[in-house]
Amino acid sequence: MTSNWAAFSTAEPDLAKTVEERFGAFPHHVLATLRKDGSPRTSGLEVRFLDGELWLGMMPGSLKALDLLRDPRCAVQANPGEGTAMGGGDVRVSGRAVLVEDEPTIRRYTGQVAVPDPSSFHLFRVGVTEVTRTSVQDDTYLVVEVWTPGGGVRTMKRT
Repeated sequence: MTSNWAAFSTAEPDLAKTVEERFGAFPHHVLATLRKDGSPRTSGLEVRFLDGELWLGMMPGSLKALDLLRDPRCAVQANPGEGTAMGGGDVRVSGRAVLVEDEPTIRRYTGQVAVPDPSSFHLFRVGVTEVTRTSVQDDTYLVVEVWTPGGGVRTMKRT
């Protein structure tokens, strides 16, 4: 089961805001995809939260794009930034990336995001399957919050 970003934001507005702020703190993040042989591949990229969706744009023919065209499963990890503070915690969004091919949607996206060559890039919309935030509470607990569509947020604390 997947959800779009708007549905997640409506269900869990505080967690969604934290996730968007963490991704907004730095422009470059890490995308995990699956290679042909099933092994993981990590690549850098920028993400966008626009119009109630999580978007991934990338160069045509890039290995990460080819991975997603073959197997849409992916995870995007927010750049943790410098040092160990990670204000807002460590966040990751997992899901299925669907190639967007309809011209009106692509034009709407390129009207809001500077794309090196709007006529030649892959645009993916991510159907969210899981959102995870890991943070430290009171310098004592490691807190892991996990949201899934239909499952809500589960919170686990570890010492």
